Amino acid sequence: MQLLLKSFKGKNIAVAGNHTSMINQTHIVDSLLSHDIKVKKIFAPEHGFRGEAANGEHVKNGKDLKTGLPIISLYGKHKKPTKQDLNGIDLVVFDIQDVGVRFYTYLTTMHYIMEACAENHVALLVLDRPNPHISYIDGPILNPKQAQSMVGLHPIPLVHGMTLGELAMMIKGESWIQNSELLMLNIIPLKNYNRTSKYELPIAPSPNLPTPESILLYPSLGLMEGTVLSMGRGTDSPFTIYGAPWFRNGDIQFSPKSIKGKAMHPPFEGKLCRGISLNEFAKTKFWNDPRLYLEWIINAYNESPDKDRFFNSFFIKLSGGQQLLKWIKQGKTVVEIRNLWKPEIEMFIQKRKPYLIYPDS
Repeated sequence: MQLLLKSFKGKNIAVAGNHTSMINQTHIVDSLLSHDIKVKKIFAPEHGFRGEAANGEHVKNGKDLKTGLPIISLYGKHKKPTKQDLNGIDLVVFDIQDVGVRFYTYLTTMHYIMEACAENHVALLVLDRPNPHISYIDGPILNPKQAQSMVGLHPIPLVHGMTLGELAMMIKGESWIQNSELLMLNIIPLKNYNRTSKYELPIAPSPNLPTPESILLYPSLGLMEGTVLSMGRGTDSPFTIYGAPWFRNGDIQFSPKSIKGKAMHPPFEGKLCRGISLNEFAKTKFWNDPRLYLEWIINAYNESPDKDRFFNSFFIKLSGGQQLLKWIKQGKTVVEIRNLWKPEIEMFIQKRKPYLIYPDS
């Protein structure tokens, strides 16, 4: 740590961070300032610097009340730091906790920061953090011609099994950003970490992932947000339940409502939904077979009274292309679908090998 701090001396630094950017009990910005490091500004991802904004909520530029530092939002129309944003900055320190799912937007924010740093000759340091889904790889590979968006830019599986530090090296190494060869990138790796490590995040990474169970279920239930179903937004159990008013075989009932900072006007607001709770499954059974649980979305689709309206346009972005939608509508089984995406996953596993920092099991 002392060597790292020494390398910061005399440099003008911007921190890309949020409420998860903690060193023990101290925020990284406060820690750097306490060591007389010249932090000049903060770049904030979706949910804002303090993590209090709901999903998709527009986050404005502002000022951190504790430090007085300017905060530049990188969510909304202003996704990428401009030349003016980086004017006078020598180094960007990126420190944000990810959850290991392609459509979680912190990865996209890192991508745009990398590209801006390359274009403006600003160094980038990524402080790596654990991935709670690092032990497995699953889901369709994103097709850049069909589905590039804020919820996915790279041709990687939905569950990629990599940390952001490893992905940063892959993004640079595979030239997935403009001027990748110009990027001055360094990674601070984790100590004593490997791909079999089970890690529970000490801080909720976003308002609607408040528990370890919601994080484990997020790949499967997050994908289902491309449908007419409710994933429990606007309840006390986001991303551990799913359902709809027309569900017949659910084991729970719930009525979504608006909750400031978590869910404004969630699906089926004020309506009684029948649904299924997966909280106990996540606690007791998930790690016996960690994977993307397609059967949940397929069963719901088969039960839907209006299959033509079951999927929305967001599903293509979340799934990474048109194929998965096509396969489900064709009535293919989970086994058949998994066999169809298996060759691409095997190719990805080979492609990522040069970029892995931690032992590959």
